[in-house]
Amino acid sequence: MRTGGTGGGDVVSAAWTGPVLVTGTDTEVGKTVVTAAVTAAAQAAGLRVAVVKPGQTGTATGEPGDVDTVTRLAAPLTGRTLASYPDPLAPLAAARVAGLEPLELYQAVDAIREEADKHDLVLVEGAGGLLVPMGLRPSGEPWTLADLAVALGAPAVVVARPGLGTLNHTALTLEALDRRAVPAGVVIGAWPAEPELVHWANLTELLPHLLGALPDGAGRMDPGVFRRSAPGWLTPALYGVLDDWRAWAEDAG
Repeated sequence: MRTGGTGGGDVVSAAWTGPVLVTGTDTEVGKTVVTAAVTAAAQAAGLRVAVVKPGQTGTATGEPGDVDTVTRLAAPLTGRTLASYPDPLAPLAAARVAGLEPLELYQAVDAIREEADKHDLVLVEGAGGLLVPMGLRPSGEPWTLADLAVALGAPAVVVARPGLGTLNHTALTLEALDRRAVPAGVVIGAWPAEPELVHWANLTELLPHLLGALPDGAGRMDPGVFRRSAPGWLTPALYGVLDDWRAWAEDAG
């Protein structure tokens, strides 16, 4: 059952099912590795999990896409990329530069709902931040991951950095979700091995919203170690076992 308050309230206490969006305060904050961690934890709990990437960019480099990374780390039951573009830009801009068809909003909605009919949990990983233009509506207007969350009636995991600047970026993202009545919580994408004062101060401020925290370098772990470790990084809302932040802080410190 999908439960919990909006972005401005406390974190949820019951696990989310159905479509769940994974967005970030910015690019390169750890969305893909967080998606993999939630996948691993949910599958360890017995759920059938699909991962959908609506718009993958930067494919001209030949490097694996985000779904490939999630598959390597967590082996979801299903992994799908709906549209790929060669240039490392926002998906709508990348489509225009490449002369390719932009992804239409309701094509994405239908594809995600199709997977939701066959899976217990569908993780939908965005590109960049919440309001990055992803594609076009039937009207020709751009749509964002926030619009996709509203169309699906889905909650959102916001992946954030632990360091300087994260409080403002996280608050802006949560406020944008709250204004759209989208339930949301926060996962720290890369907690440093040697945290400094700023990291601890930010943790204190983010704590009412936190659904988890991944260690820096988690994406470089052996997949077997990653899968066994993932539940310990996440709270029960994301199928983890982390339920005591004080104990976690003592271990992390």
